Amino acid sequence: MKNPQFQPEKRKLLVVAIVGLIAATVLISSLLRSAEHSFFCSLASSQARSISDYSATPIQLNAILHYATSKIVPQQSFAEITVSFNVLKEKAPCNFLVFGLGYDSMMWNSLNPRGNTLFLEEDPKWVQQVLKDAPSLKAYAVQYRTQLSKADHLLKTYKSEPNCGASKAFVRGNFECKLALTGLPDEVYDTEWDMIMIDAPRGYFPEAPGRMGAIFSAAVMAKQRKGSGVTHVFLHDVNRRVEKVFAEEFLCRKYLKHSVGRLWHFEIPSAANSSYVADTDSFC
Repeated sequence: MKNPQFQPEKRKLLVVAIVGLIAATVLISSLLRSAEHSFFCSLASSQARSISDYSATPIQLNAILHYATSKIVPQQSFAEITVSFNVLKEKAPCNFLVFGLGYDSMMWNSLNPRGNTLFLEEDPKWVQQVLKDAPSLKAYAVQYRTQLSKADHLLKTYKSEPNCGASKAFVRGNFECKLALTGLPDEVYDTEWDMIMIDAPRGYFPEAPGRMGAIFSAAVMAKQRKGSGVTHVFLHDVNRRVEKVFAEEFLCRKYLKHSVGRLWHFEIPSAANSSYVADTDSFC
C-alpha cells in the first residue's frame, strides 16, 4: 500500500479531498449524534449528554493534521476512496478489516470513528515504522503461504482439495487448503467483518505472496457471516491479471456493485442469507 509518485498539483488536490472526507465524517457523526440527543431530550430532558460526545475523535483530528501537513498521499485515487467512504458513511461504526498498512491507514481508521479497524501487513519492519508515527492504529504483521508465481497452479488445482470447496471451505486451521490464510491473529477469525479491503500483500513480482489467499479467505469469511446483511469487499489493483481472475473465481461477478479505476466493490451475501446453494466446486 505504499504510494506511487504524484505530481505536486494532483497531490495537493488529493490531500484537500482526503481532509474533506475526514471532516465530512466528523460532521455526519456529530449530526447523527445531535439528532439522537434531541430525540431523547424530548422524552427526558434530564438525560443530557456531554458535549464531548459530539466532538471529533482524537484519531480523526490526528488524521486531519497528518494529511494536511504531509507530502505523502494514499495510493488510491479520490474516486476509488469515495466508493469505500460511501459505504462507511452507512456502516460506521463497524468492523473493518484491511489487508495492507500504509499511507492511507490513518485515513481508513478515521473514517470508521469508534469502530474496529484492523490492518494486516506482511513486512514486520514496515509495521514498526508506521506504528511509530501512528501508534493508535491496530496492526499486525502476518505471513503468507503463497507465491505469485504459483497463482495459476493454485487456481487450477484448488478444487482437488475438498476443504477448498465452497461448501466445506474454512479459514482458521485449514492447512490442507493452500489458499486459506492460517497464520492470522485470533481476532481476525473471531470477528465478523462488515467490510474487507484487499490492498495487500504485494503482488507485482514472482516471489511476492500475491493476493490469492486474501481474496479466497475474504470470500470464505463473507460466506460464513452469521449476522444480517452482506459483507462489503473492496479489491484494489484489479488491472492486474491475478487479482482479476481470482476475484472472478471467488468474489463473483454477480456480486460486483462498483468498478471505479482499479477498484472493485463486491457485496457478498452469506450462505445463510442467500438462495444460492454452494456445491463442492464453485463459489459463484
